[in-house]
Amino acid sequence: MTHHGGDMIAELLARRGITHLFTLCGGHISPILTGAQARGLRVIDVRDEANAVFAADAVARMTGTIGAAAVTAGPGVTNAVTAIKNAQMAQTPLILFGGATATLLKGRGALQDIDQMSLMKPVTKWAVSVKTVPGLIPTVERALAIASEGVPGPVFVEVPVDLLYAEEIVKGWYEKEVGAGKAKGIGAKALQLYVRGHLYRQFHAPTLPEVHLPSLPHRRGEVSHIARAAAALRAAKRPVLVVGNQTLVGVTDPGRIARAIGKLGVPVYLAGMARGLLGRTHELQYRHARGAALKDADVAIVCGFPFDFRLGYGRGIDKQGTLIAANLSAHELRKNRRPDIAIEMHAGEFLVALAQELGGATPATDWSGWTETLRGREVARDTEIAAKAAPAGELVDPIHLFSRVEEAMADDAILVVDGGDFVATASYILRPRAPLSWLDPGVFGTLGVGGGFALGAALVRPGREVWLIWGDGSSAYTLAEFDSYVRHGVAPIAIIGNDASWMQIAREQVEILGTSLGTDLRRTDYHKVAEGYGGVGLVLTDPTRVDATLAEAKAIARAGRPVCINVHLRKTDFRKGSVSI
Repeated sequence: MTHHGGDMIAELLARRGITHLFTLCGGHISPILTGAQARGLRVIDVRDEANAVFAADAVARMTGTIGAAAVTAGPGVTNAVTAIKNAQMAQTPLILFGGATATLLKGRGALQDIDQMSLMKPVTKWAVSVKTVPGLIPTVERALAIASEGVPGPVFVEVPVDLLYAEEIVKGWYEKEVGAGKAKGIGAKALQLYVRGHLYRQFHAPTLPEVHLPSLPHRRGEVSHIARAAAALRAAKRPVLVVGNQTLVGVTDPGRIARAIGKLGVPVYLAGMARGLLGRTHELQYRHARGAALKDADVAIVCGFPFDFRLGYGRGIDKQGTLIAANLSAHELRKNRRPDIAIEMHAGEFLVALAQELGGATPATDWSGWTETLRGREVARDTEIAAKAAPAGELVDPIHLFSRVEEAMADDAILVVDGGDFVATASYILRPRAPLSWLDPGVFGTLGVGGGFALGAALVRPGREVWLIWGDGSSAYTLAEFDSYVRHGVAPIAIIGNDASWMQIAREQVEILGTSLGTDLRRTDYHKVAEGYGGVGLVLTDPTRVDATLAEAKAIARAGRPVCINVHLRKTDFRKGSVSI
C-alpha cells in the first residue's frame, strides 16, 4: 500500500507513545485514521467532535502524556472549539489535527473551506497550517513539543487533504480539476504547468514550518524562593496548603507529590483534578470551610491554582500573613493578588522541592491546636450535611443518594462530573479514592464534558469503575456517547440527577426575577435514551431502592455494559445562594 501523509503523522504519534486517537470521521482526515490504526494506535470514533477533544483531554490528564484528536474540516473544527478552549484553560497538553480543503482550492469556495486559523489561534497555544508534505513531520514534532513545554496547552495543526493522500492520487485530482488532456489554448496549458509546479513543491520542496517559540517559565531565583518559602513554613503557626489542577498536569507519578505533601505535614485542601491525591481519607486532608481556613492562616501556600473566583480573587486570604504561590503561568501566578513569594515553576515540582528543603525539620510552633480547629469545622460541616439527608419521602433526596454512592463506589473508582447543582452537591459528599480519579471541566465550567471524559477515562483505566455524575441538563449534551461506549467496549455507570430543571440557574433566578423562564425541563426518560443507544437503563424513583439500584448498576457495568440510572430527585434547598457568575 502506498505510503502517504496520514502514515507520516501516525508514525510520529506512535513514536511519541500516543496510544489513542479520538475522532469523528471525515473525508478530509481519513488517511490519518487509517495510518494510526495500521501503526497500533486505537482509533476511537465518537458522535460529536467536541467529545473527541474532551476524551483526548481526559487521556492527557490521567496519563500525564499528550492527548490526540482529529476532526474534519469546517464544522468539524468549529464543533471542537469549546472543548479546545476548555483544555487551554485547564492547561491540558493535546494536539488536534484539523482537516482542510486542498491547498490548490483554498479560498475558492470548496466544501467546508473556512478560515480555521482565525478561530483556533485565540484558543490554542499554537495553531499552524501545514503547506507541504515535507513540512508535516517537523511541524507536528514542533507542535507536540509546544503542547507539553512551559505552560502546557492544546495545539492545532491544520492539514489540507492533498497533503494526506499519496502523490499519484493527488495528481489525479489536480488533473481532473484542470481538465488535463482536454483543455486547449495557451491559458489552459499555462494552468496545467502551474498545477504541475504546485504539485512538485507540495510533495518534494522542503519547507520550514512556521516558527513560534512560546515563552518559557523564568527559573532564576527558584532556589532562594524555595528557601524563603521553607523558612516561612517553619515559623508558621497556622499554615494552609491549597493544591489545584495544575499541580498534576503532565504528572505520571502523582505518588511522588503525595509523599511530599505528607512530609510537609501542612493541612491541605485539594481542588479539581488534585482531588483524590491523598486517597479517600488522610489526616492532613480537609474538604470544608476552605475560605475560613485561608482567612485565618498566617502562611498560605497556593499551588497550581489561580486567584480567580474560586479563591475569592485572592481577597479572602489574610493580607497580614505570608502568601506563597507556585504556578507555571506567570500571568496566573499574579492575577488579582500578588503573592509575597511567587515561584514560577511546576506546582508539583515545587512541593517536592519544598519538602526536600525542609528535610523533615519540625516546625517552630506546634500546629496541633490549629489542626484541631480545622478538624472541628470539618466534622461540624459533615454532621450538618448528614443531618440534611432525608432517606424517607417522595422521590430521592440527592444528599441521601450520594451518601449511598460514596459507600457503593469501588476502591479504584474514577469520578467524572458534569453538571451544576447536582454535581456541586456530589462534591460535598463523594471522596475520590486515588490520585487522578476525579475529572471535572475546571475553571471554564463547561457543561458537556461528561460523555467524552468518561470515554477517555474508561479506555486508559480498563477494568476500573467509572462513575459519570450528570445533571439532567448537562446529560443531553453527550448522552449519545452511550453509542460510543457500546461500540468501543467500555462500561461507565452514569447517574443522571433528574429534577426537571436547570436548578443551578433556577435557584437564584426565581428568587430574584420571579420566573423560571428558560430553566424548566421535563422528567425525561433519559434511561430509555441510553437503552436506545445499546446501553442499559434503570429508573430510580423510590428512595428505599437506592442501594439495590446502585448494586444492580455495578453488576451490569462489571458484565461490560454501560448503564444509565435516571434518578428522579425531590426538591431541596441544600445549595441555596451558591450560584457563581
